[in-house]
Amino acid sequence: MSTEKIFVKILDKEYQVACPTEEKSALVQSAEELDSRMRAIKNSGAIIGIERIAVMAALNLSHDLLKSEGTINPVAEEDLQRMHDKLDDALGRLN
Repeated sequence: MSTEKIFVKILDKEYQVACPTEEKSALVQSAEELDSRMRAIKNSGAIIGIERIAVMAALNLSHDLLKSEGTINPVAEEDLQRMHDKLDDALGRLN
């Protein structure tokens, strides 16, 4: 299994990532999706700071993944929503 280094751009910042050659396309697609979600959060103006934007994007992606796998139940979804609200509130107070 060969590995190659590729560059991905997220919020106009370039990152070098090593990955197996056969997974390059999936990595690029993942980076594009992350960039898109982070831009949407940034453009909403509700959250300021790259780290906070990244955390919110990661939380949203994790939630979507769990929902798509059918492993999230209504109680877990409520818990995730409460965590999301608490994180949103805490990040808002930091601004």
